[in-house]
Amino acid sequence: MVKATKSGRGYRDLTVKVKTARGRKLSSKLWLERQLNDPYVKRAQVDGFRGRAAYKILELDDKFRFLVPGARVVDLGCAPGGWCQVAVPRVNALGEKSGKKVGTILGVDLQEIETIAGTELHQLDFMEDDADLKVKEWLGGKADVVMSDMAASASGHKQTDHLRIMALCEAAAYFAFDVLEVGGTFVAKVLAGGAEGDLQKLLKQKFDKVAHMKPPASRSDSSEKFVVATGFRG
Repeated sequence: MVKATKSGRGYRDLTVKVKTARGRKLSSKLWLERQLNDPYVKRAQVDGFRGRAAYKILELDDKFRFLVPGARVVDLGCAPGGWCQVAVPRVNALGEKSGKKVGTILGVDLQEIETIAGTELHQLDFMEDDADLKVKEWLGGKADVVMSDMAASASGHKQTDHLRIMALCEAAAYFAFDVLEVGGTFVAKVLAGGAEGDLQKLLKQKFDKVAHMKPPASRSDSSEKFVVATGFRG
């Protein structure tokens, strides 16, 4: 059902309401309503991105400028591929910008990812034994950017979810320490909750600048934010 809601200029904004169906939980109904009414979801459909998360990395890069032509990028937890899609033109992975360096993008995720032109994609559980060695082999050298949007399945327990995502973030950070070029950038999703303080201390030892940002595309009711560490010291 589509319901008109009042705006400053009259009844123009349309809100989609989902009817409760047999077997559908209230949480599923609310999630579906939020997706259908999310402006970033609608923008992603128009712009050809695979998900609203694409705008998070786009907004982060607009501020910090780490996806530059010629950059070698590793995207951990890349499914469904929105971050890779944003990176392709910005690092010139397809070589479409004449006179500009051509970058590379390596994406890894637990789920299978549909092909994206200009990227090398692999299905892998980054937390399994020796997974980092496999990624290093595929990378075949150093990286300029390591970015991670890895997230564990929600348990419903806030502290548990926080610790799980921080474990993923720390694994991504230690991988970044191994593969980043001097001057490189590390970007990762974290959840507010306290345990991120230890990671921040570690990053400040390894990078010139460490900043936190909640991009506009991140939902206001979400505890997620992103850490952006620039100027890797090696």
